[in-house]
Amino acid sequence: MFGSLFQRQLLSGNFIPRFYAYYYKQWTDYTMPFHHHDSTEIMYMISGTCRIEVKDGNEEKGIKLRKGEFIILDAKVPHRLIVDKAASCRMLNVEFGFAERESSSPSLRHIADEEAAVYSLIGQTSPFVVLADREEVYPVLKSLVLELDQRGTEGTLMTHLMFIQLLVCVARLYKERESSDVPSSEFYIKRCVDFLHHNYDRNIQVKDVAAEVNLHPGYLHRVFKKGTGRTITDYLTMIRMEKAKLLLEQTDIPIHEISDYVGVSSRQYFHLLFKKYTGSTPVEYRHSKDRNSWKQDEISNHS
Repeated sequence: MFGSLFQRQLLSGNFIPRFYAYYYKQWTDYTMPFHHHDSTEIMYMISGTCRIEVKDGNEEKGIKLRKGEFIILDAKVPHRLIVDKAASCRMLNVEFGFAERESSSPSLRHIADEEAAVYSLIGQTSPFVVLADREEVYPVLKSLVLELDQRGTEGTLMTHLMFIQLLVCVARLYKERESSDVPSSEFYIKRCVDFLHHNYDRNIQVKDVAAEVNLHPGYLHRVFKKGTGRTITDYLTMIRMEKAKLLLEQTDIPIHEISDYVGVSSRQYFHLLFKKYTGSTPVEYRHSKDRNSWKQDEISNHS
């Protein structure tokens, strides 16, 4: 039996996963004593924030986990969970090791032969790895736990296959992070842009966007500006003004209501933003589009 994921010895035989524990847990205002497991543990943050302290030799390291992030702790690594006062978090934990046996499902060796990222992850030397999910890991992890609930920890072909999928997803995230921080920056920018498009009609601020993607507002500002050439505020204004243009052109919504549709609470401020963005007031813009439509109709009728 092997509890550690981070060892190349797993690639010398036919090792398959064995599961020891898995559970959801809500933590509130809690400090756990230092402890360790004989197995590898994944701690996935579903909501909230917490701090994980890890002993690495004589050194203690603190890791803040936010929603959508997870830590893989290798076997026998001392660690503890800390949830600050008045705070809470919800986690999904899975503890697993490996056993060498013949099986109809592929072994770790077979997976690593096919997927270079798995080989890299197994061979890394840190006692823990922290990664940010791209909405790929959690669905697989959740499905694996549900299957274990229904079939038991001894493992079935389905649980083995789900673990393979989980391991490949995690390994690819790890390899991408190690090779360059550009792809992860692009990922965060895409998530920000998606969030802005889905929420432009609400009163949102930069801190709301940062919380959504689990990054510090200052760091997110730098990443977003470098990647798009605009600040988050400027990008949100662009989305709102383009939507306002569309509504003025294509609908009969009263002009005094347009500001509400695009998330600008003050009508006066909306007029100032729109004039700065287009060079026209909302009234002038709608009238100009109405005239253009009339001219096009006139041309069509005379042709």
